[in-house]
Amino acid sequence: MSDAFGGKKTQIADEVLDLCIGNYQQKLSSEKASVAKEAGKAFQAQMAKKPGVVTLPSGLQYEVIKNGTDTIKPKLSNTVKCHYHGTLINGDIFDSSVERGEPVSFPLGNVILGWQEGLQLMTVGSKWKFYIPSDLAYGDQQKGDKIVPGSLLIFEVELLDVK
Repeated sequence: MSDAFGGKKTQIADEVLDLCIGNYQQKLSSEKASVAKEAGKAFQAQMAKKPGVVTLPSGLQYEVIKNGTDTIKPKLSNTVKCHYHGTLINGDIFDSSVERGEPVSFPLGNVILGWQEGLQLMTVGSKWKFYIPSDLAYGDQQKGDKIVPGSLLIFEVELLDVK
């Protein structure tokens, strides 16, 4: 494999080499996911002890920052308008409509499961913090440069409108 990475001609057929490299990359990805999942479990165990944090059967955790005054709750078939701020458990920001200064609208049924479940519990005007385990987020998939496989995601979400 070092020959292949070094640009030298190899003694192994390209198909076999591609398979070996693919298997190696999959192994590395699985190892990253395992480490991230364990860190996420430890983080959620700590959060479960925090007053005001609710843990749902799915594993989604949330805490209410501000209750809305409206009674409207979205359904999966609705389009929602939100402001959000997404971080990893180490505090690194990976996405933020707040920082962009522009809320986003999207069909609720088209986002990660943690958002689908959590937003359906909120009313318009509410601001909650979600602690989303990897199986309700991107699972073992890498997303962009910052979200490694198995990552727990933290979102502070304000539900602005439901259509």
